[in-house]
Amino acid sequence: MTANEGVPYDAVVLAGGGAARLGGADKPGVRVGGRALIDRVLAACSGAGTTVVVAAPRPTARPVVWAREEPPGGGPLAALDAGLRHTTAELVVVVSADLPFLGEQTVRRLLAALRDSGADGAVLTDPGGRDQPLVAAYRSASLRREIRALHESSAPGEATRHGSGLAGRPLRLLTGRLDLTRVDDPVAAFDCDTWDDIAAARARIREHGHVLDEWISAVKEELGIELDVDTGTLLDLARDAAHGVARPAAPLTTFLVGYAAARAAARGGAADGAEAVAEAARKAAALAARWADEDRQDPMPGAAQAEAVTGAHPQPASGAAPEALPHAAPGAPGATSDATPDAGPDAG
Repeated sequence: MTANEGVPYDAVVLAGGGAARLGGADKPGVRVGGRALIDRVLAACSGAGTTVVVAAPRPTARPVVWAREEPPGGGPLAALDAGLRHTTAELVVVVSADLPFLGEQTVRRLLAALRDSGADGAVLTDPGGRDQPLVAAYRSASLRREIRALHESSAPGEATRHGSGLAGRPLRLLTGRLDLTRVDDPVAAFDCDTWDDIAAARARIREHGHVLDEWISAVKEELGIELDVDTGTLLDLARDAAHGVARPAAPLTTFLVGYAAARAAARGGAADGAEAVAEAARKAAALAARWADEDRQDPMPGAAQAEAVTGAHPQPASGAAPEALPHAAPGAPGATSDATPDAGPDAG
């Protein structure tokens, strides 16, 4: 499933707040794994029909609709109300902008849980089992119903003095009125409130088990590529090219595979880009295998017979220098102990 498949939804990203525990730093703009926190969250919500960010406008990697709560800095309940006004889908994903490990898969899990449960919302839980209402999917009608009820319960004149009348009021006043189902995903629920949290997130991304996926995701985001490919196949191809040909062949081969796949997809030669990459990688891997196998083949039968009868090595074609012949494969007649497929500094 790609980012744009599945349950239709809109997204509201709350990116305001003063980041007091970060010393007032611009938290949504803090980079983790080479990308601003807000851009990581926007990538996770890339399947949304409309994405609304409630904050002062800023450059982002993806197009969004900007909204502002009244008054600015009025808190998450007022921000949610402001963002919701710009959505039209029946389901809405509501997230904060400080979630470094939120991904498309978690968003899809929340939407599926909401759809299957019939509840008003599906919220992520943290490692302590606590609800995280700003990592959740809700039915828009349920949110609007309860926000309207909170408006009506405001004291006379409160809306005039405090914008919408929701400013400064806790989000639990809303979520406490909803029927919620829970989704367990402690990693995706991790948010960055302090510099220690930022350091922990950066360290985790650089761990061996995560760094490759994080890097590929960052590169695709930077290049504007929304393509899920089998990275294992590409790594196998790079390894075969490096070992069977020469080390510099690995990056150049994978580049050419990408170029060929793009041309094939543009010509309609493949159902989609991922299929085109797989087909180009298969052809290049087969070539690398044939290339490497040449050094393991036995001499041609005619040449072997001539050598057995005359005791002489086969001679090059007229005009060819003897040194132009390939080395014999190790173990084959006439092979020397130092004959290897790659004798140069770039040998794989």
